Amino acid sequence: MKKIFLLGLMAMICATTFYSCKKDVRALNTSVQPVTTINSPLNDTSINIAPTTGASVVFKWAASASADLVLYEVVFDKTGGDFSKPIYTVMSDGSGVQTQATISQKTLNMIANSAGIAALASGTLKWAVVTSKVTNNKVSTTSHTLQLTRPAGFATVPSALYLTGSASEQGEDASKAIPFKKLSDGVFELYTSLQPGTYKLIDNNTGTPTTYSINGVSLALNGETTVSGNKTVYRISLDFNNAAAILTQIVSVNMYLAIDDKTWFTLPYIGNSQWEIDGADVVIPQEPWGDESRYKYHFIVKDAAGNQGDEWYGSANQDNPDPTTSTQLSYFYMYPVNGSQWDNCFKMVPGYSGKKCNINVNFSPTITQYTNSVTLQ
Repeated sequence: MKKIFLLGLMAMICATTFYSCKKDVRALNTSVQPVTTINSPLNDTSINIAPTTGASVVFKWAASASADLVLYEVVFDKTGGDFSKPIYTVMSDGSGVQTQATISQKTLNMIANSAGIAALASGTLKWAVVTSKVTNNKVSTTSHTLQLTRPAGFATVPSALYLTGSASEQGEDASKAIPFKKLSDGVFELYTSLQPGTYKLIDNNTGTPTTYSINGVSLALNGETTVSGNKTVYRISLDFNNAAAILTQIVSVNMYLAIDDKTWFTLPYIGNSQWEIDGADVVIPQEPWGDESRYKYHFIVKDAAGNQGDEWYGSANQDNPDPTTSTQLSYFYMYPVNGSQWDNCFKMVPGYSGKKCNINVNFSPTITQYTNSVTLQ
């Protein structure tokens, strides 16, 4: 009897609990009210886009009158569109719950490009706010127009870049294309030689890459560049943010000996972004204070107009101790420095005097930092 009573009590408790839970469940209200007020940017606002330096633009609106939580997106469309197929969509701040969206000028440049606005041109598009809950969504009852003026450059810059073609050191096999060193978003650099032939730039050395070409001082989508004349070593500097290209000829790379205030050795270019002299007869000058081997590098360069100039590369430190054979490789990292006689010089291992040495300057794009080395042959 006691057992039957306990079973009955448990059944009553379960029934009461089920009834209570069922009573608390209510249907989700999925109805959505559209945004009715857009605040900023004001209608017909004009923006001169500066992707790398311009401040982000904050798009703001009044909250929807919908019950419960809703999500917001800013949608962009051409002036004749109805936002049913927007050209670009940006979720609002706070993963979609805030009544504002902070949009970078880099993104605005991409939006303008999607609207068909060419580089260095202006165009008008419009924007609205979509309010959504579950599968229901409503476009705001009002929209604003924006006039966007694009800079020179590409709306989307490559994340990696390679050089390929018959004029390049690795030929036309894209799988062997030479990588550029990425300095920052959209900015690349490569020290290499170009010979008669053609070359192009690609953003991937496999598959079907996007292709770019250099046209004078500008970058262009697709195409290739023709090289004539003698094989020449260049620093190729590219900025996709401004569609700019600069080819600087590296006339010579010279090891400069500070004590003599003149070139010690001139290093031939050996390919693969390196200059090297084998079997150099190193004689370190002897001074009352000991070996005087302070050195750095003097690059003689020439611009596209044929104007010759000087560039100096040396140590990050103004002064350095003598290295040993176990000195860390970072001691020899190369940085742009001034041309003063004594500042920012490296030193040789004292025991190298009277020996034959290999001297190498390595500006390969694949290493952490441009560097140099002096090793016994």
